[in-house]
Formats: sequence, structure tokens, C-alpha cells
Amino acid sequence: MADGELVVVRARASARRAGCPVCGTVSSRVHSRYVRRLADSAVGGRPVVIELAVRRFRCRERACPQATFAEQVDGLTFRHGRRSAGLQKVLERLAVMLAGRAGSRLAYTLAVRVSRSTLLRLIRRLPDPQAHTPRVLGIDEFALRKGHNYGTILIDIETHQPVDLLPDRARSTVTQWLVDHPGVEVICRDRSVAYAEAGRLGAPDAIHVADRWHIWRNLVEAVEKTVIQHRVLLREPEQIAPVRTAAPLDAMELELCYPGGPRQSGRLSDRVREQHAAVHALLDEGVGLRPIARRLGLARNTVRRLAHAATADELLVGQWTGRTSILDPYKPYLHQRWAEGSTVARHLFEELRERGYAGGESVVKKYVHRLREAFPHEDPPRRNPSVRDVTSWITRHPDRLDDDQARQLKEILTRCPALDRAAEHVRDFAELMNNRQGRHLDQWIDRVHADDLPALHTFVNGLGQDLDAVVAGLSLRYSSGAVEGHNNKIKMLKRQMFGRANFDLLRKRVLLAARGSS
Repeated sequence: MADGELVVVRARASARRAGCPVCGTVSSRVHSRYVRRLADSAVGGRPVVIELAVRRFRCRERACPQATFAEQVDGLTFRHGRRSAGLQKVLERLAVMLAGRAGSRLAYTLAVRVSRSTLLRLIRRLPDPQAHTPRVLGIDEFALRKGHNYGTILIDIETHQPVDLLPDRARSTVTQWLVDHPGVEVICRDRSVAYAEAGRLGAPDAIHVADRWHIWRNLVEAVEKTVIQHRVLLREPEQIAPVRTAAPLDAMELELCYPGGPRQSGRLSDRVREQHAAVHALLDEGVGLRPIARRLGLARNTVRRLAHAATADELLVGQWTGRTSILDPYKPYLHQRWAEGSTVARHLFEELRERGYAGGESVVKKYVHRLREAFPHEDPPRRNPSVRDVTSWITRHPDRLDDDQARQLKEILTRCPALDRAAEHVRDFAELMNNRQGRHLDQWIDRVHADDLPALHTFVNGLGQDLDAVVAGLSLRYSSGAVEGHNNKIKMLKRQMFGRANFDLLRKRVLLAARGSS
């Protein structure tokens, strides 16, 4: 039945017996009856309530602490529940995916009234997903409070699913987790000393794989330091530029700039000339003005003016012929300043105001625009490449450089032999990494030591401190990409939960959301 905006469904449980939820004894002795009101999924945008008549049974086991118990309907009810089992599952998934506030708003649009605190309680009541020990484990840190508190995320690299979240990044915590979960064969990590030591203590037989992205980033930092040491050679050799004279422009040269002459370029000029040619072509064929207007989609008055004009220039001359402008007394000064290189309309307008000009800035802007079209200045000198530019060019794939960038890089490497040798080492390392040739890393290290490149020497010394993991990272197919992806997802979940992202709630959402989306 419908009660206003509420849909009420009345039903009655018909089971003759039920099992005790504590001891499991089946009983048919009825103790009493009552009506349960269960909220259910909406129908037609209207909330639904099920009024279910159920019975309470007496437990036949005398030693059972549960004297009486209510019967449950499979798929519809559960103990102490005020919602149907279907609606309960929907709200649980809603809470896991959207958390409190956003989930509450979406539930309201689905005609289900539930508070954000209730949704958070539903998350906390959900059981943890069954933990398993991955064969290939990814370890990385994530910020609980950036700059203050950090946790550790553990990822199954083969399935890309989160395994667990740890409340800190201490070596002892990670070591204890590895001890409690034996069977890890490969550990993918960054070059953190704490995680490296925890892996050696908790899983001594596991192979450590240093992440290639972190290795490449460290190499880029070393290249940047090398470029900084030789940044003086990044500038192009100075060339003597011709000195521009400050002679005023000739009046004959400025003829195109006066509004009395027809415009020779621009969107308006081009459109008028095309329309004029089209109208006169149809007139030559004997077509009337009305059919021309319909065919070209123009107004009849426009077609009439185009037809009466012998040339398009008559329509582009405008109505200013013979008139004087408030800017005329100041045009010689504008011509002189333009020849000297001053081309900014705002600056010219301020200079004219100091000399008594009483007109508006728009007049000056229009005239400067005409000067710019008629007498364009030479392009400004090219900016010298920065340290970041050169570092990017050296560490980028050559196919991703345009012709100008490749030419500038070639000139810089010609001027600076040290950067040329550094670029060669970078190319060799990139080939070694892309082709999974970690076994040749020792030879590459020897070649770097043979050159006088202090920053690259520091990078190589850092590789030597974790050489086995680096060689494995450059040889095996495993990487920490899945870990970084889940780290970004944690940031999204934290922002979604605002100030209520406690560790226990965050852990539940990370683990359960991944299981639900797979």
C-alpha cells in the first residue's frame, strides 16, 4: 500500500521452525509475535518500508544463554537490522566508495535517508578482507599528515591489489609484518634505507628490486647538477646586431596606416572582397538581387550595396575620408617612438597624455595596430636555454625533441665537452634500462668513473650502496608502478574524507575499495 510518499509492504514470515543463533538448536516452540519495520530500496523514487510479522521462538537447549530468539528470513533480514539485507549491502558499498558526506548525499537522491556518521560506522563494522601473502610485494610510504606522520602501503605487484596498510614506516614494523607473513620472494621498493634493511631482516631470501623510475630520477638530478656547473656555456656566442636608426617614418610609407585608405588585409576585408566577387558573379549570370540574397544568406540591403559598388575598395574606405583625428597632432611623435622601438600601445598612450593628448586609449591602440600591420618589427632575440631546458633535452628521448631543440642541444654539446660526455652516459644508461641489461651496469659505472663528472660520480656511488637491488631493477620486469598508483588513490581518499581519515577508517576503505572495484 502507498502512504503518501511512503510505500509500505506488509508481509509475514511463514517458517515453522528456526535455529538458535547461539547454539544452533532448531526450535518450533513459539514464544511471541511482533512486527519488524525494515527500510528497503526505493521504488519509483519513493522510500519503501517492509512491515514484517515475525515470531520469537524458545530455545530448547537449557544450557544456552539465549532463552528466546527471533526468526530470520534469508536474504531479507539479519539480527538487529533495521534495513533489508539488500539495502544494507548497497549502503555498505556506497560507504566504502564515497565515505560519509558524499555517500549520504547520493543516498538521499536514491530516496534513502542515512547520515554520514552511520555510513562511517558501516565501514568500521565490515570485516577485514582475507589477508594473503603475495609472492611479489611492493612497499612504499604514504603521508598520513604530510611532513609529520607517514605510513606504509603493501601491494601485491602481480595482482595490483593492496595487501595491508601499516601505521608507520619504521623498520621494526615492516620487519615484523614480513616475519608474520612468510613466503615473499621479491620485494619492489624505492631506495629507502629503512625498507631495504627491513626486507633483509624480515625476508632474508627475498630478491630486492629497486624501482627504475626512482633510479632515473636520481640520474636526472645528477645531470642537472652537471648542467649547473657548466651553465656559463649554455649561452650562445654574442653576435653584433645592426644598430637601428631612429629616423621618423616617411609619410608615403604611412599611407596604409591612415583610415582613409582601403584595408588590404584582415578578416573583414577578406570577407567583403569574397562577398563582392560572389554577388557580381551572380549578377553577370542574370540573377536578381532577391535570389542572390537567398542563395548567399545575406540581407537585401547588403546585396544592394555590394552590387552598386564597382570595386570592393569602395566599401572598405569607410566614412573617415577627409576628416581629422584628435591623434593627428601627435602622429609624428608616435612615428618617431615607433622607429626607436617603442611598440607598446599602453606606454605610448601614457607618453601622449604627458604631452597634452586628451583622447582615449582605444584610439592609440587602433593606430598602433595599423602601424604594427604595416611596419612589423623584427622578432625579439631568442631566449637562452635554461638549466632545466638543457637537462630535459639531455634526459629525453631524441625522437621527442623538435628540430629547434635538437639543434640547440647539439650546439651546446659542441661548446661543452663535459656535457657531451654526460649526455653520452645518459643515452647508454637509458639503453641499458630499456633493454633490461642490468648485467652491464658495472661496465657503465667504470666508464663514468673514467670521466671527470663529479655529480655522476656521486650518483654512481649511491648505486653501489644498493647495487644488487639496482641490477635486479634494471633486469627484471617488476616495478613499483602499482604502488605509486595506490599511493595516489590514498591521497584521493584522504581528501574525500576531509578530517575524518583516521588510520583505521582509511585502512578499511583502501582494502575494501580495491576488492570491490576488481
